[in-house]
Amino acid sequence: MRSPHETRVRHVVGALIAGVAVVLVAVFPAAAATPTPAAADAALDKALDRLVAQSDGPPGIAVVVQRGADPVLHSAGTSVVGSTTPIQLDDHVRVASVAKAFSGAVGTSVVASGELSLDSTIGEKLPTLPKAWAAVTLGQLLQHTSGIPDFSKSKEFGPALTASLLVPPPHAQLLTYVENDPLLFEPGSKYQYSNSDNVAVALMVEAATGHSYEAELATRVLGPLGLTETSLPDDAAVPTPFAHGYVVSPPDPAEDVTSAFAAGWTWSSGGVVATPTDANNFVRGYVAGKTTNAATRKAQFTFRKGHSEPPGPGTNTAGMAVFRYQTPCGTVYGHTGNTAGFTHFIAASNDGSRSVSVAVNAQIIPDSNPTRFRDLRAIFGLAVCAAMA
Repeated sequence: MRSPHETRVRHVVGALIAGVAVVLVAVFPAAAATPTPAAADAALDKALDRLVAQSDGPPGIAVVVQRGADPVLHSAGTSVVGSTTPIQLDDHVRVASVAKAFSGAVGTSVVASGELSLDSTIGEKLPTLPKAWAAVTLGQLLQHTSGIPDFSKSKEFGPALTASLLVPPPHAQLLTYVENDPLLFEPGSKYQYSNSDNVAVALMVEAATGHSYEAELATRVLGPLGLTETSLPDDAAVPTPFAHGYVVSPPDPAEDVTSAFAAGWTWSSGGVVATPTDANNFVRGYVAGKTTNAATRKAQFTFRKGHSEPPGPGTNTAGMAVFRYQTPCGTVYGHTGNTAGFTHFIAASNDGSRSVSVAVNAQIIPDSNPTRFRDLRAIFGLAVCAAMA
């Protein structure tokens, strides 16, 4: 029989290295493509209540919808099991792979300032990395067309994580888990989501600027967009107040894994912590191009076949650290993320004027809970409909 600690470690490691394999099928209600605001809000609220009422659903969910001057919070369930308090606008959560959009904002800002170009290569900026990666460009890293294997899926990563959940390795060491593996394909020839890509982006930013990635994130993104409650910690701590993250596996009670692993194990590819308010404000500014220039944004918003992990609503296609979600209620741009205890989704209209941020305090993904993920993905779509109403 596993001890509680062994079960906790198994859940966390499994969550961090979980792959997502799913056929993209749009899931939307039978309502009109352009519902009224009242109808869209009501449909969203009903779906939130239904999700948290399921025995294998998350303890809580918070959806920020902004279609005017002020954001509106829709929520159901609780931020901590045993309480009736829902997730609030100022509760910190792990945004998981939404962190990749933040690294996209930093990377494209450095391009706009001239210290990098989208054609800058790993060989030029990071010559100590494997020679097989030398021709990979910053643009390919941002669009997941590099061919570099995902370090989090390597045979060595799981045991290393298990042995040191709370003490992560130096950031550059994350890529050593795949340094001896061949490229999966010729760079630029196809799309394949990889956590390694955004670690390499952050390392290129450091090499080009001479500053830490965290400092560049603060200077180029957090400050300009007014994100006072967003951070990239290296340890397992989450700033207060925070929504607790859970592993939900009935009939076992929900297991709190909020601080079960250090954020440095995913760093720029998944370590960001933010509030629903900051996540919403970020995507509005990011999609509107406020952290880069027009020419770089145009290149960034060139899309090819590919989907975020987990998939977002509607038809997904991949840009550079941004995904396009084409839904019956309109087209939005953003990112998704999932990690132990949390699932997240952000998106905004092309000009950033309409936006959504969805925070869930459980990891819900297609391979482990396809039914609940279908429900959650429908909520992503309903949130988009509410924002675009």
